[in-house]
Amino acid sequence: MVAKRCQECGRDDYQNPSVTVDAVATREGVDGLELLMIKRGKDPQEWEGMWAFPGGFVDYGEDPEEAVVRELLEETGVVGKYPLSLTILGKPGRDPRKHCVGLFYLVEVDSESEPVGGDDAVDAQWVPINQLTPQNVAGDHSEVIELLRE
Repeated sequence: MVAKRCQECGRDDYQNPSVTVDAVATREGVDGLELLMIKRGKDPQEWEGMWAFPGGFVDYGEDPEEAVVRELLEETGVVGKYPLSLTILGKPGRDPRKHCVGLFYLVEVDSESEPVGGDDAVDAQWVPINQLTPQNVAGDHSEVIELLRE
């Protein structure tokens, strides 16, 4: 079956989820494992002020591995390299904006990097893993944190 396409924009009539990427960067701190996290801004409102991994949407025509490095830099000012797939989360409803499939990547960074919140992140910091809970972490990112605790 051939999908109907808009004559002007070329879009088809399939309803597909969006793809997002998130950078998981770690370092050993004074009190143990620390994660590079951003504090969310107002979008979506449900997650405002909560911690999350730096990330965002993959642009059309963009390789997800390039997107995760781009998003990390945009949201924290930290340069990442060598993204390695960690996990995929895609339950419908995991994002209040729309159905998103999230690709989480371990990303190498300079452990001495000083993150600065940018783009739609109001802050960026190295946060001790023992300070991150389902109550202060956005969405299902706490599931990824639990993977890292194991």
